[in-house]
Amino acid sequence: MPDLPSLTTATIWAILKDELDDGTANRLVWRCLGYQQNETTGEWDTSSVALDWKEVYPEPPDFIENRPPTVKLTRSIPAANKQLLKEKLGFQGYTVSELVPRKTRRATIANWLLSYMQIHAIAD
Repeated sequence: MPDLPSLTTATIWAILKDELDDGTANRLVWRCLGYQQNETTGEWDTSSVALDWKEVYPEPPDFIENRPPTVKLTRSIPAANKQLLKEKLGFQGYTVSELVPRKTRRATIANWLLSYMQIHAIAD
């Protein structure tokens, strides 16, 4: 997946602040989950995707548009990493007026990516 931003805290903030488009946010998660698209055929290679993901999602899901894959993403975050947005970034959440499914799903993506960075010792 070409043209993706580096996985950094600045990228995580861009997701939270809605400065990064939905497609790019999704593609960052897809890359981390192991989904790879053949640029010529457009077909998805899931050989690097964990079995529990590729059985349910043989093609990468849209985490922002669909609740079920976002729930699965949330459940896959280790308990110790559930509060990383607050602990690492100082993110206090959205205001009540901002609590819409799209924003909360973007926060889930951001937290999952931050957890991925923690697990894989990705520092920026």
